[in-house]
Amino acid sequence: MIRFWHSASLFLLLFCGILTGSALQVGAKAAKNLFGSAQTGSDQTPSAFGSYAKGCLAGAEQLAESGPTWQAMRLSRNRNWGHPETIDYIQKLSQRARNLRGWNGLYIGDISQPRGGPMLSGHASHQNGLDVDIWLRRADDLSLSPAQREEILSTSLRRAQGAYINDKWTGQHLQLLKYAAQDPRVARIFIFPGAKVKMCKQASGDRAWLRKIRPWWGHHSHFHVRLKCPAGLQDCVNQPPPPKGDGRKEAEKWVARILNPPKVKPKPPGPPRPKARPKPKRALQLADLPGQCRNVLNAK
Repeated sequence: MIRFWHSASLFLLLFCGILTGSALQVGAKAAKNLFGSAQTGSDQTPSAFGSYAKGCLAGAEQLAESGPTWQAMRLSRNRNWGHPETIDYIQKLSQRARNLRGWNGLYIGDISQPRGGPMLSGHASHQNGLDVDIWLRRADDLSLSPAQREEILSTSLRRAQGAYINDKWTGQHLQLLKYAAQDPRVARIFIFPGAKVKMCKQASGDRAWLRKIRPWWGHHSHFHVRLKCPAGLQDCVNQPPPPKGDGRKEAEKWVARILNPPKVKPKPPGPPRPKARPKPKRALQLADLPGQCRNVLNAK
């Protein structure tokens, strides 16, 4: 009898240990896996929670795969979801783009996942539905099939690792970025440094819109638009406004660093020291995000 109870107790301990371990694994699941598995938006009032790089999105609106003046690209990613203000911005900008010579509208890259949050791969931002990537490829064909939209590439406009533009840059690109920045909902736009410098040289008349254009690594085949938090969203976190001025001097410093990178100090003589392995970047957990994000995940 004693042996029986001893065996039963061990079995219960092991069984509970398995359940506890499973619960810990689920609880410790990275936020990108939780949000990346959501296939549809939540049935909630549209709201952006948290910041662009640590937030989520309730009541997202899906950008139609194709419209009269746009096509959403890379449909397999299911990242054509955004706050309704973002969807409205895209549609209005694409209508203006149709006025550019040779353009019928826009090719739209990543917006957000159906419920925002960290993405399974790529993009530290795009989490609260207020970011959108817009391709720099001239959108002359708006009848691309879903399969074609998986394969087609955008157009790179950079030369010398982004210090300069290449010969694919046109006046239409300048005008498109001006259109994009003139909307009062825009907080800032990211593009490679050489393009920013070129725009500062080319722009005439009212130059206030140039302040919103900021240099950033990459962004040579698309530009990244970031909208301000819509009015009334108290739990949405804005970025501080960009510095005053047209930003040309800052962009020229970026170009200088590209053309003249800091010199690497020579290694001292002797046997090489063992390199310490860099610690992997910690993945965001659900607890790192605003508290409302748990409700966004659990909502219908």
